[in-house]
Amino acid sequence: MADFLDHAGVLAFAHRGDHLAGPENTMAAFEGAVMLGYRYLETDIHCSQDGYLLAFHDSSLDRVTNQSGLIANLDYASIQRARIAGSHSIPLIEDLIDAFPDARINIDLKSDQTVKPFMALVKRLQCQDRICVGSFSSARVEAIRANFPNVCTSLSPKEVGWLRLRSYHVPTPSIEGRCAQIPERTGRIRLLDQRLLHTAHKLGIQVHVWTINDESEMARLADLGVNGIMTDQAALLKDVLTERNLWTSA
Repeated sequence: MADFLDHAGVLAFAHRGDHLAGPENTMAAFEGAVMLGYRYLETDIHCSQDGYLLAFHDSSLDRVTNQSGLIANLDYASIQRARIAGSHSIPLIEDLIDAFPDARINIDLKSDQTVKPFMALVKRLQCQDRICVGSFSSARVEAIRANFPNVCTSLSPKEVGWLRLRSYHVPTPSIEGRCAQIPERTGRIRLLDQRLLHTAHKLGIQVHVWTINDESEMARLADLGVNGIMTDQAALLKDVLTERNLWTSA
């Protein structure tokens, strides 16, 4: 089985696709990222009332589509009528996995409702080596680990806290996640610094930072030694990494 994280250079994640090629979380955006040479795509998953898994960030349709309502309260037939930016349908996560067989998909499970149908999907598609799963819910991450011990998972929220404590030499429970996927800051608290990065690498944990859209910040983080960067500006990140010989095309 291939390793999700087995990739030279800095892992470049197209956060919800390439936003210049299409609106976020549309097949056009994901295709644009793949055409740029992106090997890693990032998306979130919500579940419809009747069990369909959608590659979509928000819990409701209101912000980015011409329809409204909570996804969890709508059936898939209703959701199919929604259009992102007026013209793009909302893809199923299965469509995304099938459409780009050489891509690896970083997935954020956004609700408890997604867990059981997602596990059934992984078993059916046998895509364990192509996905990395994370969530703001530790319970969701732990459910994936319990059922798919070979699937890459990012650190759960409590494990991120433990990693921060470990960086100050405070003993903690063991950390099972393969990668810390974090913002630089959460509120007034700085998560990412050289101390945390050193500790993570000592534990064999990669550090991926989201969501970085500024060129100077991309350059600074790449030079700092992070293992991955998530961005809405796919072409810009590719240029920054290419200048540093850290870009490896799919």
